[in-house]
Amino acid sequence: MSVPTVTELLLARAGDERPGLRFEDETWSWAEHVRTSARWAGRLREALRPGEPPHVGILADNVPQFSFLLGACAFAGAVLVGLNPTRRGAALARDVRLADCQFVLAEAKYRPLLAGLDLDMRDLAAWTPADDPIEPVPATADDLLMLIFTSGTSGDPKAVRCTHGKIAFPGAMLAERFRLSTSDTVYVTMPMFHSNAVMAGWAVGLAAGAGIALRRRFSASGFLPDVRKFGATYANYVGKPLSYVVATPPRPDDADNPLRLVYGNEGASADLAAFENRFGCKVVDAFGSTEGGVGFARTDDTPPGSLGRPAGDVAILHPDTGRPCPPAEFDADGHLVNAADAVGELVNTAGAGWFAGYYRDPAADAERLRDGRFHTGDLAYADAEGFCYFAGRLGDWLRVDGENLGTAPIERILLRHPAITDAAVYAVPDPVTGDQVMAAIVTDGRPLDPAEFGRFLAGQDDLGPKQVPRYVRTARELPRTSTFKVLKRQLSAEGVECADVIWERDGKAIAYTEAGSRLRATKA
Repeated sequence: MSVPTVTELLLARAGDERPGLRFEDETWSWAEHVRTSARWAGRLREALRPGEPPHVGILADNVPQFSFLLGACAFAGAVLVGLNPTRRGAALARDVRLADCQFVLAEAKYRPLLAGLDLDMRDLAAWTPADDPIEPVPATADDLLMLIFTSGTSGDPKAVRCTHGKIAFPGAMLAERFRLSTSDTVYVTMPMFHSNAVMAGWAVGLAAGAGIALRRRFSASGFLPDVRKFGATYANYVGKPLSYVVATPPRPDDADNPLRLVYGNEGASADLAAFENRFGCKVVDAFGSTEGGVGFARTDDTPPGSLGRPAGDVAILHPDTGRPCPPAEFDADGHLVNAADAVGELVNTAGAGWFAGYYRDPAADAERLRDGRFHTGDLAYADAEGFCYFAGRLGDWLRVDGENLGTAPIERILLRHPAITDAAVYAVPDPVTGDQVMAAIVTDGRPLDPAEFGRFLAGQDDLGPKQVPRYVRTARELPRTSTFKVLKRQLSAEGVECADVIWERDGKAIAYTEAGSRLRATKA
């Protein structure tokens, strides 16, 4: 498949009077969308100062202007910078300045987030397009179109350079793979400042010529009503949203809906299966990151929970030796038994793939691209057939008594408990032994006894002695980013000094007692 540009995909819809964009009770045809984007491009050309990076920030929910401005930047040769409204004050200002935004277009409700700061902020609602559309500037697949910030789960968010090709190619590829057409409707609820919404949602609808239905912000209770209202046949997600939908009260007519396929990444396997069964559609959970750089091929024989087989020259390399990891070994129940050897980092040994670098962060570029290879920072293992399974982030790697441990396999074991609905495993420092394993768990409301929990863990044959959590935090919910990723650095920083109940394991026995108040007193 040749690599298109977003400009080419938009111009292909210039004469299309079918619904292109829907938001609440408003509808624009694709032809209207293209004309409106061209008029917004004219306004950008008037407003942007020559000789400076043509970057404009947007601080907004999934409103129509987001889609129009993305098209406008493609036509004007400008760069749209998606800003995260969950960031505040100096942190948000840091993102604006790092991205060299000449000005920020902000929804009225988000303008106070930048109040008092020396930044050029303009009211998005009052910023109107030019009277006349402009002719689009020529663009190539390598031209920069967006800066999309990473989630910042392990540090300050980085601004990922997203070219025309990086956005348009996955849209065209997914539209072709799932056979989407002008008769489909793509439902986009993930935030448009994030790569999942743009590349697995918006660009897919554009490439297919399908209608795009925007939801201002994700709503679990509003998901099915919207699917029916808009006639949505395709939706995208990242992280926990489908779990939240599954948690809504079931109705006997849940499967009476037009939804055919849902595509995303990092969903919980049990909830994905429950979603499929309840709503009568197919869910494809893939591997994805804002940076790109690696890909996987999913075939009909891909096992549940697998990413698929790695494409091209993607390998799993042991982080200590740099050598390929051996295949994973499993016991009779399908549990991984050689995690210390089989889990390694996903590396594109052929180069950067779709990674176009971070904006103004050469040190981070160098960390990703070493020795001509792209290092994802993601952990995985592969079975004997070559199918890969996600095992967490390299930053999540625990170093316990000299041994590297991935967090994802431990989290999957914890989620086998029938009362546990969410779990996160992370390190808390210990001056003697190095990292101690700590887990935060959320239950479905049923009381969970620490002694019973210890007996449950003792019965998990694939839970190694060093993987057993030393501390367990029983939380009402886990802290998450706006894209539903767990903020493990916050959990790790809080350690045992939190308001939640803490269980502690004493010695080598897998038995827990409540010890939160004593631990906090010891730390004080």
